[in-house]
Amino acid sequence: MNILITGCSTGIGYFCAKKLHQDGHNVYVTCRDIRDVKKLQKEGLKSYKLDICESEDIKKTLSLILEDCKEKLDVLFNNAGYGQPGAIEDISKNVLKEQFETNVFGPQELTNLVLPYMRKNGFGRIIYNSSVLGFISMAYRGAYNSSKYALEGLCDTLRHELLESGIDVILIEPGPIHSNFRKNALKKFYDNININSSVHKDVYKKTLERLESKEDGPFTLKEDAVYLALKKAISSKRPKARYRVTFPTHLFWFLKRVLSTKLLDILLRKAG
Repeated sequence: MNILITGCSTGIGYFCAKKLHQDGHNVYVTCRDIRDVKKLQKEGLKSYKLDICESEDIKKTLSLILEDCKEKLDVLFNNAGYGQPGAIEDISKNVLKEQFETNVFGPQELTNLVLPYMRKNGFGRIIYNSSVLGFISMAYRGAYNSSKYALEGLCDTLRHELLESGIDVILIEPGPIHSNFRKNALKKFYDNININSSVHKDVYKKTLERLESKEDGPFTLKEDAVYLALKKAISSKRPKARYRVTFPTHLFWFLKRVLSTKLLDILLRKAG
């Protein structure tokens, strides 16, 4: 299969791209940093520079990929994204927009450009990397929560609209996965949140401890857990609408269905 994966510098994207390449698929990978692009090219991957927030970059890179695969792109894995920590009242409009540009608007723009080719071929898999925070909300993660909620809303709607087109729309919903997610979130926290002037500064001490920790939290899985879900989403004749990864994701999916909002809020505050 011809597979395009965004956000492949490290973590989930990098791991999945390498494994799918080893499986014999024709994999196209994208990174924002040209240094990462060159590194992946040296490792034998078809790697391209792509800033998912830039429309012209999306069009240019996709054009190169479609030319190489002769317009037969089978799978798009929208993996690029990051988490912006901080209380909602400490997040400016521009910071919130930046979160949505990367996690929602860019991936959907790329998806919309890919869809005509998948329609023409009568087959395709559009896969979004969401999160457990795409259906539950935890404090001090509001920008990320809301971006993943929005992504899931677009995905669920698109699944209805593409019925009988031959194109499947699939969500992967990981919980804690070993990656650079916390490291990248820490940088965004320092860049965009005025910690000392915030009414939440005492709580932020705990946030910093969590983000600066070198140890993975409980129930954290390796990237291969997401790869296995992605492989099923790609290869299954009838893929599921959702593939939930890690124990917390399964647990909170169940608890959201059986608990009252008040009780679920109490549990989420303790978990946070």
